[in-house]
Amino acid sequence: MERALLVGAFFKQFDRPEAESLLQELEELVGTLGVPIIDRMLIFSRETHAPYLLGTGKAAEIAERVRVEGLDSVIFDNELTPSQQRNWEKITGVAVLDRQEVILDIFAQRAQTHEARLQIELARMEYSLPRLTRAWGHLVRQGGGIGAKGEGESQLEQDKRRVRNTISRLKAQLEEIRTIRSTQRKDRKRTPIPNAAIVGYTNAGKSSLMRRLTGAEVLVEDKLFATLDTTTRKVALPNHQPLLLTDTVGFVRRLPHRLVEAFRATLEESVLAEFLVHILDVSQPEVLTFYKTTMDVLSELGSDTKRMIIAFNKVDRIEERSALESLRRQFPDAHFISTHTGEGMDGLVDHMAELASNGSRVCTLELPAASGDRLARLHRAAQVLETHYDEDRVRLVAVLSPALLRDYQDCIQEPLE
Repeated sequence: MERALLVGAFFKQFDRPEAESLLQELEELVGTLGVPIIDRMLIFSRETHAPYLLGTGKAAEIAERVRVEGLDSVIFDNELTPSQQRNWEKITGVAVLDRQEVILDIFAQRAQTHEARLQIELARMEYSLPRLTRAWGHLVRQGGGIGAKGEGESQLEQDKRRVRNTISRLKAQLEEIRTIRSTQRKDRKRTPIPNAAIVGYTNAGKSSLMRRLTGAEVLVEDKLFATLDTTTRKVALPNHQPLLLTDTVGFVRRLPHRLVEAFRATLEESVLAEFLVHILDVSQPEVLTFYKTTMDVLSELGSDTKRMIIAFNKVDRIEERSALESLRRQFPDAHFISTHTGEGMDGLVDHMAELASNGSRVCTLELPAASGDRLARLHRAAQVLETHYDEDRVRLVAVLSPALLRDYQDCIQEPLE
């Protein structure tokens, strides 16, 4: 596709600002695919129409524009049914995509791990199944015979069966991966290191925060869905409390439900995390809409009630800081940061340390070397940072939970500051 027309339809007059914003976002999404955009249309319709979503008059107008400008594709910001997509391709004579297909194509390009590729393939198969008629509806039924296909079985029916078999195979493979991931999580839970997940709208700065906190060489790019695969790194917080931090896939408005389902295994990191770090791009006019989008997806995953740190990123892009006062009043506990300049990062990290410790303390303990059972329990239930042996004594530096603080009170020396 080299000459695309973007079309956004809205059906209530007060929805115009959001429709304009969504069309701009679609332009960024299509740009991520590298498709040149020749023109864009924002269309108001008083009601939806079954054949084209829009009325036949508007459909004819769009088809004429495609012909006159020599376009080779039309991309809708709205979700199209399979029959609407077929009707549009028939009237325009060019490829017609909707927002779902654009996002699926981006995910297909960006997926790196085996699990992500399987998830994308599953989502694409489920998307394409009801649309196979576009490709094979013209074929006639084929006759049957001994050892041949059943009488009257068409190419379309064969392909539908193949797609269904592929969907079953992909689901089985993903279930196997989820079992392995679950085992890995159990192993991780045996080590008493708290874990947190970074969540937020795509391109809000999640990967930049990850790199700033951990020094990890994660991809940082000014593109929607620059990264799709989760990255987990260990962070050393100022209070000596270790923390496992996971960067998750970004969210977007009108994220296809099948993608939420397909990426559930990846997004489960937000479900299992002990707290979330919700990053928002404060330089975006729709920042509150992005906040709601992310919260809606988290609600669908059952993660919206978790302890959460809210951080408004990219304050270095705001020239008039008084513009932030409304957000400060609305989110009094939020942090206003810049992962680029480091502004506000100390307060964010201190807040993360507070939630990660959850009543735990880093202490120095001294036990007799003969206290085998107590030493073994300490190594099993606490995070031991240092161990020093001195004749018949063992000196340790460890992160103790409230329960361990009580049980080992007699061994605790001066706690570290």
